[in-house]
Amino acid sequence: MAAASKTYHFDEVAKHNVTKDCWVVISGKVFDVTPFMDEHPGGDEVLLAVTGKDATDDFEDVGHSTSAKEMMSKYCIGEIDSSSIPTKRMYVPPQQASYNPDKTSEFVIKILQFLVPILILGLAFAVRHFTKVVE
Repeated sequence: MAAASKTYHFDEVAKHNVTKDCWVVISGKVFDVTPFMDEHPGGDEVLLAVTGKDATDDFEDVGHSTSAKEMMSKYCIGEIDSSSIPTKRMYVPPQQASYNPDKTSEFVIKILQFLVPILILGLAFAVRHFTKVVE
């Protein structure tokens, strides 16, 4: 890789996140990939998607060729201050009351088993009372 003389703060690198000005962080190095945006085989969207974070894992997961890794040296503009990279946070879903459709269905069925017979009895009494012939 080219001699990387300048050390960049992560916040400064993260500001370069558009097609006309795109920097990425890979393996502790900062790369200005702006001139490479149109040539990137995956398209510029792939490079833009990894701005504002450490793209090392994304880069390694793709399995770039040796020639691609060698090509990177001409885009290296410095190193990243590793203490300025935000720590990765694990996604913790918000706590919610668990929803169990089976329990809800069971509850509704039990209520209906109780209410339907009572409604039928009430209707029967009402019919008998109002249809009774007075002598």
